[in-house]
Amino acid sequence: MIIGIDIGSTITKAVSIENGSVVRQIKTKAMDAVTSATGAFGKMLLENNIKLADIQKIRITGAGSSKIKGDIFGIPTEKVNEVTAIGVGGLFLAHKEAELPPEKPIIITNIGTGTILIEASREKIAHLGGTGVGGGTILGLSKRLISLSSFNDIMDAAKDGNRKPVDLLLEDITETDISFLSRESTAANFGKMLDTAKNEDIALAIHTLVFEVIGMLSAFAARGKQIDHILVTGTGSDNPIGKSILDNVGSMYHIRFIYPSKAQYTTAIGAGLAPC
Repeated sequence: MIIGIDIGSTITKAVSIENGSVVRQIKTKAMDAVTSATGAFGKMLLENNIKLADIQKIRITGAGSSKIKGDIFGIPTEKVNEVTAIGVGGLFLAHKEAELPPEKPIIITNIGTGTILIEASREKIAHLGGTGVGGGTILGLSKRLISLSSFNDIMDAAKDGNRKPVDLLLEDITETDISFLSRESTAANFGKMLDTAKNEDIALAIHTLVFEVIGMLSAFAARGKQIDHILVTGTGSDNPIGKSILDNVGSMYHIRFIYPSKAQYTTAIGAGLAPC
């Protein structure tokens, strides 16, 4: 058995891999990398009655992996480049869950605190770039603008929001569609910001800002590589409001966004499966 661990800036995910298949997955939250990694590992063992002797190796990746200097609990521990881990994990999920042909290259949009874009195929895994806009942006802006710091509270507010009092839409400045953009499209995020805007409206507008930026960058990357599908991974892949926004962007550019069921664990999966 191999344990793959993705040590993020706030959330750590771990998976157990046996015979090339993902058997279990868990996640923990801690600000300290060592505490987070050992906590995730311990939780995996205790909740699944796994013995230390059952584990062949541990493979770690993510922002916090640099803080782990040696083996974890005496088990051989290897570090995997994060770009490689995302690419390998994304390809695994694309073929296992999305049923994309193995020969087809994919764009992977990994949404965490920030966002990273990767092109992956059997031949290569390449880092295309990314943006500092991501889940951390939603949390930071929400804390400052509407005094909400819990992601669940922010989501609950956004579900009841209307972005029209906050965002400037094309319908505010023109009576016709522009090119392939409808009058409901965004002309300027936060470009209206009426005094009557409610916290719920601002919460939704924050989501729109973040996921439109991510969606547009992803669509441009895919079109530049002549790829018509994008695998969305990371913690942000499970955001229903964000998924709706990404799908709207996809419909404009005739690109399909795909959300595998184990998308949050992509990087941990890739760490466990990546070749040594």
